[in-house]
Amino acid sequence: MARIDCNHIRHAYGPHPKSDKDYALKEVHHAFEDGGAYALLGPSGCGKTTLLNIISGLLYPSHGELLFDGKDVTNLSTQERNIAQVFQFPVIYDTMTVYDNLAFPLRNRGVPEPDVDRKVRETLEMTGLADMAKKKARGLTADQKQKISLGRGLVRSDVNAILFDEPLTVIDPHMKWVLRSQLKQLHRRFGFTMVYVTHDQTEALTFAENVVVMYEGEIVQIGSPAELFERPKHTFVGYFIGSPGMNVMPVAVEGRNARLGSQTIELPGAPKAGTAGAIELGIRPEYVRLGASGMPVSIRKVEDIGRHKVVRASFEGRDIAAIVGEDEDIPADPKIAFDPAGINLYADSWRVEMGG
Repeated sequence: MARIDCNHIRHAYGPHPKSDKDYALKEVHHAFEDGGAYALLGPSGCGKTTLLNIISGLLYPSHGELLFDGKDVTNLSTQERNIAQVFQFPVIYDTMTVYDNLAFPLRNRGVPEPDVDRKVRETLEMTGLADMAKKKARGLTADQKQKISLGRGLVRSDVNAILFDEPLTVIDPHMKWVLRSQLKQLHRRFGFTMVYVTHDQTEALTFAENVVVMYEGEIVQIGSPAELFERPKHTFVGYFIGSPGMNVMPVAVEGRNARLGSQTIELPGAPKAGTAGAIELGIRPEYVRLGASGMPVSIRKVEDIGRHKVVRASFEGRDIAAIVGEDEDIPADPKIAFDPAGINLYADSWRVEMGG
């Protein structure tokens, strides 16, 4: 396994880029620690697959350098980097047995046959494919074929990292959960450096120790699932993480008070730095308290989704969502209050620290 350093990596698909808008990847300066489990999370077109392909060697960056354990590998091929990559659609040999599919990358590297047999049998057990070892891959289901792709990465002991490019897209929902759980177990057991690309927040938050959220060609936040939920550094992270996403509303700030329309909201503290630009208050629906006292709202819709209800309302002409318990009653004259622990403040979309 290896530490992967992306030193000021930028990439443009067209010739002669002149400004940031010409770059698919604006600039990434980040280290993936040896043995870490990371998810690159973001919408289509945000640059996550471009970054993954630069790490793997399928793409050479326009600017910057890539280091594996301090060695410059920017111009090396995928094979020279010792990278294993699992793609969205399984890449396997249909005419080979499951056993031979797993053995292929080892035999291709001249590994002695007794060692091939030992490693393949270990990998068959860890991926739950032992009973299918002698079956041809052609007749297997999509999730079974994807397990073979995963196994071909795990069977090699010399890989610097295992990269996953939306590997569960073609898998049914139950098997997605099973395979995610297996990946986590394998990471804990063997400590592979894993980088996992997805646009699905559930996949990212359940797989990774650290989630790298990307937006418009750059990284906007890196953190644990709890950090992304509690303290989004950018309003996009607030929108993208959570269901429903964070409520974000324009406000005017004076000291420890934020004003929205006719309402004044007390902040946890005054902003530590200046608040020039567009100022917004962000609060997740989980921290919006619905009751008989507070600021008046007009309820538009209540969505009962089982374990809780999502209340959609209008607050000072703005849409707002609140989450209430499954058995909680909705007041006839509803009002809301904000839990100070959930209040975030943003200036030009970036989080502003508040002091006591």
